[in-house]
Amino acid sequence: MLKMLRPVSSVVCIIFSLYISSSYAQSCASYNFASNQIFSHCSDLPVLNSFLHWNYDEPTKTVKIAYRHAGVSPSRWVAWAINPSGRGMIGAQALVAFQKSDGGIRAYTAPVTAYQTQLQEGDLSFPVSELSATYARNEYTIFATLKLDNVSSTVNQVWQEGPVSGNSPAIHPTSGQNVQSAGNLNLLSGQTGRTSGAVDSRTKKKNIHGVMNAVSWGILLPIGAIFARYLKVFPAADPTWFYLHALCQTSGYITGVAGWATGLQLGSQSAGIQYTAHRVIGIVIFCLATLQVSAMLLRPKKEHKYRFYWNVYHHFIGYSVIVLSVINIFKGFNILDPDQKWMRAYIGVLIGLAALAATLEIYTWYVVVKRKKSSSPHKMPNGTHGYNGYRASSQDRV
Repeated sequence: MLKMLRPVSSVVCIIFSLYISSSYAQSCASYNFASNQIFSHCSDLPVLNSFLHWNYDEPTKTVKIAYRHAGVSPSRWVAWAINPSGRGMIGAQALVAFQKSDGGIRAYTAPVTAYQTQLQEGDLSFPVSELSATYARNEYTIFATLKLDNVSSTVNQVWQEGPVSGNSPAIHPTSGQNVQSAGNLNLLSGQTGRTSGAVDSRTKKKNIHGVMNAVSWGILLPIGAIFARYLKVFPAADPTWFYLHALCQTSGYITGVAGWATGLQLGSQSAGIQYTAHRVIGIVIFCLATLQVSAMLLRPKKEHKYRFYWNVYHHFIGYSVIVLSVINIFKGFNILDPDQKWMRAYIGVLIGLAALAATLEIYTWYVVVKRKKSSSPHKMPNGTHGYNGYRASSQDRV
C-alpha cells in the first residue's frame, strides 16, 4: 500500500512545488533583474499581468522606475503613465514600448490628449531620462528616470497594452481589464489602490445599465410573451393572461428605457469609446418597443376585420424585440467582461424559459387538438356522417 502511495505523493509534491514557484514568479518582490538593478519598492498591479518597481528620492523629486508587463506577445505594445492632472487616460504622460518589424525595441514618451490617440511621440510635462526597454520571455520591461518637481508623492498611474499595426501602436481594447488598468500610487510608502471617483462611478453605471437591460428586455419580455401565447388557450385564464402579459411588457419597457437612457449617458461620458453594434441594436430595440407600446392604443376589437393583420404585426415586432434583446445582452457581457457566473446565470435563465416554453407548446397543442376532435360531428355506426347522430335525408342535403 505504501509503495502505491509513494508515486502519488511524489506527483502531489511536484505539482505543489510548481504551484509555489509559479506563485512566486508572479510576485514582484521575488523578481531579480538581469542587470542586477535593485529597487526599494515594487507593486503587483491588479490587472493586465503588470508590475512596477521604483526608487524614489524625495529631496530631488526623482523616481527611477522599471515597469514590467508579462505574458505579452511581441506584436503588442505596452505603456505605463502618470496622470498629473486627473484620473484615467486623458492627461496621462506615457512611456511606450513595442517591438518593431526589424526586431528592434522602440521606447519613447507620448502625452495622451484624446481617447482615440495613436500614442504619437512627444515631450511630457516633466523631464524623462535614461528611457529604454527590453523584451525577453514574453515580457516587456520599460526603464526610465522621471523628474517630478511639480507632482506630489501620491500619483495617479495608468498602464495599458494593445496591438501594433505597421510599426505603430493601434487602439487598445475598450473592455475588460483594459478599462480597469488605473490606480493611485504612493511613491514614499509604496501603497497602491484602485482609482475612485469618476472611474468607479462609470463602472457602477455600466453595471446598472447591464442589470436593468438584462432583467427588462432579456427576462421580463420573454415571460410576458409566454403568458400571452400559452395561458390564453385556457378559458379560465381569460382575461388574467392579458393583465399578466401587459404587466410584464409594461414593466420591461419602462425598466428597459431607463437602462437604455443610462447607456446613452455612458456613451456621452466616454467620448472616443464606441461599441457600434451594441449601440445600433439598442436603438433599434428602443424604437421597435416604443412602436409596439404605441400600437396598443390602435388595437382593433376582436371582431374587427383588421384584427388579424394587427395580430401578425404585433407578434412579429414582439418576437423581433426579444431576439434582438438577447443578442444585445450577450454583446453587453462581452463589453463589461464580468465574472463568468453572471453570464452562466443568464444562460441558465434562458434555458429555463426555453424549456418552459417548449413544454407549454406541446401541452397547448395537445389541448387544442383534443378540443377540435371533441367538437367535430359524431360518426355514424356505419361510418357515414349525419347530424346529431342521425343519417341525413335527401331533404337535409338540399
